[in-house]
Order: sequence, then C-alpha cells, then structure tokens
Amino acid sequence: MTPEDKQLQLNLMRDLEPVVETELNRHLSTAKEWFPHQYVPWSQGRDFDGPLGGEEWSLEQSQLSQEARESLIVNLLTEDNLPGYHRAIAEVFGRDGAWGTWVNRWTAEENRHGIVIRDYLTVTRAVDPIALERARMKHMEVGYEADHGDSFLHGAAYVSFQELATRVSHRNTGRASGDPVCEQMLARVAADENLHMIFYRNLLGAALEAAPNATMRAITDVVKGFQMPGHSIDGFLRKSVVIANAGIYDLRLHHDDVLIPVLRKWDVFDRTDLSDDGEKAREELAEFLEGLDAAATRFETRREERRARQAARRN
Repeated sequence: MTPEDKQLQLNLMRDLEPVVETELNRHLSTAKEWFPHQYVPWSQGRDFDGPLGGEEWSLEQSQLSQEARESLIVNLLTEDNLPGYHRAIAEVFGRDGAWGTWVNRWTAEENRHGIVIRDYLTVTRAVDPIALERARMKHMEVGYEADHGDSFLHGAAYVSFQELATRVSHRNTGRASGDPVCEQMLARVAADENLHMIFYRNLLGAALEAAPNATMRAITDVVKGFQMPGHSIDGFLRKSVVIANAGIYDLRLHHDDVLIPVLRKWDVFDRTDLSDDGEKAREELAEFLEGLDAAATRFETRREERRARQAARRN
C-alpha cells in the first residue's frame, strides 16, 4: 500500500470502531455457548496401537465415504492453522479496544471447531490418525500468510466471503457424511461460522458507506483472487476435485451461495456513490462474475456427463 492508502485505512479503522463495538455486542448477545465434548460419540472409542497396545487403524473401520472423509480432513487441517490466522488478523485489526476484543473472541470460538472435528474423527476411526497428524504437522509448518497483506479493507472483504464459504462447506460435508452425529456436529460449527460472517459482512458494509471507492477495489481484488485458507494443504487440489465432484463445495456453490448473497447484501451493483477506480473495480467484478458463472455451468455439465457414464457402466 502507498503511504496515502495506509493513512486512509488507519483513519477508516478509527472511524469504524463504534461499528466494531456494536457488532461485537450483537455477536455476544446472539452466540450460543456450546461444548465440543457433547457432540462426540465417546462410546464408540477404543484404544489405538502404540503405547496402549490397541487396534491399528484400517480403512474398513471408517463409515464415511471418500468424499466426506476428504472434506472433513480439509476442514480440520484448515482449522488447525488457527495460530497463523490469529496472527494475521491481529496484525490487521490490532489488539486494542473493540478490535482486539473481537479478534480474541473469534479465535476462541474458532478453536472449538478444530477440537470437536478432531475428537469426532479419532473416536469414530473415520480417518487414519497417523496420516492426519503428519498432515497437520506439515500444514502448520508451512504457516499462513494472508494474500491481502496488511490491508484492512482486503482482509475484511476476504473473511466476509471466507466465513460464508466455510459455513457452506461444513454444512454440506455433514449432509454428505451419512452420519447424523457428524451432521449435527458440523451444523453446530457452521452456525458459528455464519455469525462470524455476519460480523465481517456488516463491518465491511459500513466501510463501503464510508469509503466506497477504496472498499469496492478491495472487494474486487479479493473476489478475483479468492483462495480458501487451506489451499496450502498437501494434496489440496486433488482433495478439492473430489469435494467438488461430490457437490460439497464447487464453483456453482461459490458463485451462487457465497459471492452473490454477500455482494447483494452490500448492494454492490446498485450503488450510486462510486467514481474513478471504484467504478472501474465494479466493472471488473461484473466481468469476473460472468466468467465464473460460465465456468460453473461448464463444470456442472461435465460432472453430469461423467456421472451418466459411470451409471451406464454400472448398469
């Protein structure tokens, strides 16, 4: 960022602190206390091989489909990088006042997600625990660096979309699992993610009112360059293809259920307060969304053709 851009964002963050405080209070009054241990079927647990001399894990012990298993692994490994996310968001939002209170509250709530998913996967023997731990170590050693650097506007725009994307992924993973316990657990996690999305969406909506051109540019940059925070997971591309083919999270869901609802809430395409780079950014955004919509349609068509061929071979 230029010194001018940095000063603009510092001024904006100062002006938006009352909004952060209002949204924080709304969140605290809305969020429901819950306990990870109550969502885990502990009675299914038994010792593993190793110091306790239990039973070694094998694939037939897992009751999940490959698609649900891959999605749960991606979701959990994504949650595992929480220390990196906390550092990144704290560097952007700061640690003082309502900003800092929110960062710490958000981190504490997100930590529950990794706890409950890992406990569920371990107790139900849904995944190879040794492979999972090795993947956790490798992923966390890579760390996390935000694509948007220290830009407050880009950071707030990113989490507005990312939290909603995570909610969609968790809910659809639960449905795909075929396990009512898993579905209930991930619905609880998704409810947290939805409240987080509302906080960030409302915050960036206020920024859009206060600085429409700079905020519009940040929104466009984020949408065009969007990557899920777990993109550095080893084998992420392969896992993403499996997840997309299962309809858990794909381009159509990203376009229809994540990007469009948030952009509509911000009234992006009906605003009359944009000029210069803001208007140019909006035009870029519209063009990108049109291309994304077309790509989503092509993917859906290919997927249906592939499923039809597979069904024909089975018959």
